[in-house]
Amino acid sequence: MSENNYPIVILKKGEGRTIKAGGMWIFDNEIASIMGEIEDGGLVIVRDHNGYPMGKGFINRNSKITVRLLTRDYEQEIDDTFIEMRVRNAWEYRKNVCDISSCRMIFGEADFLPGLVMDKFSDVLVVQSLALGIDRLKLKIVDVAKKVLAEDGITIKGVYERSDAKVRTQEGMERIKGFIGDEFDTKVEIVENGVKYIVDVKDGQKTGFFLDQKYNRLAIQKLCKGKKVLDCFTHTGSFALNAGVAGASSVSGVDASDLACAQATENAELNGLSDIVKFKCCDVFDLLPELEEAGEKFDVVILDPPAFTKSRSSIKNATKGYKEINMRGMKLVKDGGFLATCSCSHFMSYELFTETINKAARDVHKRLRQVEFRTQSPDHPILWAADESYYLKFYVFQVCDDK
Repeated sequence: MSENNYPIVILKKGEGRTIKAGGMWIFDNEIASIMGEIEDGGLVIVRDHNGYPMGKGFINRNSKITVRLLTRDYEQEIDDTFIEMRVRNAWEYRKNVCDISSCRMIFGEADFLPGLVMDKFSDVLVVQSLALGIDRLKLKIVDVAKKVLAEDGITIKGVYERSDAKVRTQEGMERIKGFIGDEFDTKVEIVENGVKYIVDVKDGQKTGFFLDQKYNRLAIQKLCKGKKVLDCFTHTGSFALNAGVAGASSVSGVDASDLACAQATENAELNGLSDIVKFKCCDVFDLLPELEEAGEKFDVVILDPPAFTKSRSSIKNATKGYKEINMRGMKLVKDGGFLATCSCSHFMSYELFTETINKAARDVHKRLRQVEFRTQSPDHPILWAADESYYLKFYVFQVCDDK
């Protein structure tokens, strides 16, 4: 299709700063005009206010993110060859940077396939489509992924779709989940850092398991040998089990979800750690003051809370939540013990998270010595200029009494 056959989106003068810096999104308030016959989910060419071509992408007028760029080359055809190139590039990158037995194979904008997430759990793929335009290509992308993996001797036994995120409603799309192709057992066993897990791709959170903390979990292993460990917001027990495998003397995992605690207990049994790693289903915010009142102390405390904010408007309340949980956690660490703490919210910036932890330490009279700072594992690449791709902040501190 020639350029003349695509609708043209013209940006307002002075807008488009994000894509000019290398990002992928154009918001509704940046658009001056649209020329041609528009179909939501269809392709458009984007031009600056002076006519300079910015690239080609999908349009959806139901979304505040009105255009998601697929390519900076406005003459590039979005065909089977293009899709295969994007998928191959994503897979080759992961083969170079991480353990590929289970990994995020496609990470949306950061892999230049905006709105699409694909996780590989051993021999199962889980796909999540969050944008209208990419939704029309997801079956093609799945087929190409299976083909590319097969070339490396990896046979995919099944694909499950978890496009049930609330954000789909903002795109004017239904929330859906289910098999793509043949049905299979949706409880999949994986091994990560020497720890075995059963991943529930059908009913687990998001796509079933949080692969982004892979190397952060590994980092806490060296701190836990012979130690008493508390893992808060344990989900399916991943940090707790890494502590157990590393030789902790006792590990207490806490989560508010009955399903998560049941899965975590199953994972402890799978690893032969049932005597060392125990799980309790309760609200972490309720439990920590009780432990403090009882005089409990731990060698290592891990805080891996869900995102307290998913929008700019709720940052103030979220900051209070992060400060509260870090104050409580620090109080439970023995003098000279360790605190691992993180935020998985894109809106909780590195600077704000760091400042919040610092204030928490001052308020409870603790001195922090930073052991290390980490982000998400490299199969969740951070695309510079696409701020939304950088979301996970992970600190390890030694906590010392202020004396």
